[in-house]
Amino acid sequence: MKPKPIKVKIKKEKKKKSMIDFKWTGTITLLAFLISVVFSAVSQSVIPNAHVMVSLIVVLAIVLIGILFDMIGMAVQVADIKVFNAQAAKKVKGAKMAIKLIKNAPKVSTICNDVVGDICGIISGSGGAAIAAILAIELGIEAIIPALVISAIIAALTIGGKSLGKGVAAAKANFIIEKFAKVLSLFSK
Repeated sequence: MKPKPIKVKIKKEKKKKSMIDFKWTGTITLLAFLISVVFSAVSQSVIPNAHVMVSLIVVLAIVLIGILFDMIGMAVQVADIKVFNAQAAKKVKGAKMAIKLIKNAPKVSTICNDVVGDICGIISGSGGAAIAAILAIELGIEAIIPALVISAIIAALTIGGKSLGKGVAAAKANFIIEKFAKVLSLFSK
């Protein structure tokens, strides 16, 4: 007796969707350009023409914006969507926006961390350089000394602030996303 041949189903491999999303990349690049122009215009119009203390406050505000958006980018990755689904069922303001944010966490995180956060880092650095140049002229000293001190302070505040912010974001993710979603919902239909 001859053995029957065994039939084996071979699954066809599905074509993998391209991992490169050119439309999203173009959109985020344009968004980065526009945000960078706005932040640069504000810092370059204020910093060289203001008192050193006002310029330092502007740079500090830019650093804080970077830290805040870094926290939001982290929080959206770890927030619990179930909490916001329950809130949406009760018609809590901002809950639907929070759900959208969490469902699009990779894109939201890219915008918050990579676009806003990185732009703030770059702009605060260039603002610090402008302040260092102003201080060097006002104090009649070499520019290297104020440049080193100011850039070190900006770097320390940025890195330390983002480190602290990520810890807070991990612990208070739902709270952060709830507040951010409420603010965003004011600007959406």
